[in-house]
Amino acid sequence: MAYELRLPDLGEGLTEGEIARWLVSEGQEVAEDDPLVEIQTDKTTVEIPSPAAGKVSRILVDEGSVVPVGTVLVVIGDGAQPAAAEPKADAAKSRATPLVRKIAQELGVDLGALSGTGPQGRITEDDVRSAAGPREGRREPLRGVRRLIAEHMARAHREVPAVTWVEECDFSNVDLKLLVPIVLKACAESLQEFPELNARLEGDEIVYLDRYDLGVAVQTEQGLVVPVVRGCDSRSVGELSADVERLADEARAGTLKPEDLRGSTFTVTNAGKLAGLFQTPIVNYPEVAILSIGRIGPRPLVRDGDVVAAQIGYVAVTFDHRVVDGARAAEFGLAVIRRLEAR
Repeated sequence: MAYELRLPDLGEGLTEGEIARWLVSEGQEVAEDDPLVEIQTDKTTVEIPSPAAGKVSRILVDEGSVVPVGTVLVVIGDGAQPAAAEPKADAAKSRATPLVRKIAQELGVDLGALSGTGPQGRITEDDVRSAAGPREGRREPLRGVRRLIAEHMARAHREVPAVTWVEECDFSNVDLKLLVPIVLKACAESLQEFPELNARLEGDEIVYLDRYDLGVAVQTEQGLVVPVVRGCDSRSVGELSADVERLADEARAGTLKPEDLRGSTFTVTNAGKLAGLFQTPIVNYPEVAILSIGRIGPRPLVRDGDVVAAQIGYVAVTFDHRVVDGARAAEFGLAVIRRLEAR
């Protein structure tokens, strides 16, 4: 008996997934619930188990392919099927995924003339691109986290008319070891005064959110991810600090759960020592604003008529001008700065 493993509905409205890595090969015996494949989705990886014990008879989707929910990925058990003789071109098409066939059509490559280098002679994207002619430079497919980042940033840049406001802040009273949780707390308190920055634009409605679940940008080897710190308005700086540390560690280890990456209402980003004076970050769609902290260091500051050395950094607020007016974004930024300077 043969069992077909289809890409399951992974929840949260997801309609497709990328085949990140096959954990088995054709002809391999597997037990029920053995891991078969890793699916990359929404900046995290989900491992899919085998629905039954048996032999992996056919792997139908190549690594790197993006397929919709319900697509048959692999056949477990008796995968033999009677097949009539096919013309060469049709046989080649059956050995290429829809994505590879589309690329071949765009590049004008005849699949029937190719010998596939993938499993069971399957034609891969590299086979098609190599046949299209010589190419310059070292190339890597846009896959996994990097592909998701590219899609997310392109959508945000395309849909959000963004404006950035910048002002300096005296961080002399801030414990820089706790900078991120302190900024999260200051932002959550300020967002309560300026609800249009803790909102979303859905069609012709502005949705004002009554929760303060703030995203924190974390750089990892795989790319930038934004785990979510929940309840920033009602928790202490110490509690927020523990959450930030845990989420950052899991982000870098690649062990974040899908729910850790969803549902943020506003985002904070801090590049630390790598930050320039300030940044103009892209709004984390579908949010309407993001706050960034530039490099903090000793700089001259006029205080009570005297020039003194202070720990100065720039605070920038990038916002969706469809929802947030410039004056309100400035007032929000100043409210955050006021809270930071008053610590």
